[in-house]
Amino acid sequence: MELKEIELERIDGTKESMNKYLGDILLVVNTASKCGFTPQYEALEALYKKYHEKGFEILGFPCNQFKEQEPEEESKIVEFCKKNYGVTFPLFSKINVKGKKIHPLFQFLTEKKEFQGFDEGHPLSGKLHEIISEEDPDYENSNDIKWNFTKFLINRDGTVLERFEPTADMERVEKAVQDMFLGV
Repeated sequence: MELKEIELERIDGTKESMNKYLGDILLVVNTASKCGFTPQYEALEALYKKYHEKGFEILGFPCNQFKEQEPEEESKIVEFCKKNYGVTFPLFSKINVKGKKIHPLFQFLTEKKEFQGFDEGHPLSGKLHEIISEEDPDYENSNDIKWNFTKFLINRDGTVLERFEPTADMERVEKAVQDMFLGV
């Protein structure tokens, strides 16, 4: 399956496809409202505001697969994101980002970019390793999404360029986005 063929559903129920977004620089992220990484919404929204007018989209996909950190109904997710972080970038219906019912978008993304490992300097890296290795001691050898706020940077033609694990510094993510606009 090609990226442009993947069907999406907005959090309000509107149907669209990834084809709508080809031509823009994209950052696709799986999100959750009750996660240690939830404050990344603030940095993501700032990034969106800074580059959106230049052809940049952030696509947020709520997911409840990691310790049930996104248990709310979709209307409450939208309310939470707007009220607490001023989120204006597109949010989509809750999906699975791993396992047998993985959404085709995340199947595509994880086939294109392998797990990058957690940033050892991040304070939550050790805890993530502990939690994830309890379920899967060999987790580092698969490309599955490991946790909330994993991000994929996609160029205008749909090529997946980078994968950022949740522990990746948001300044590094912004630098990669900025480089896309500078042609670096």
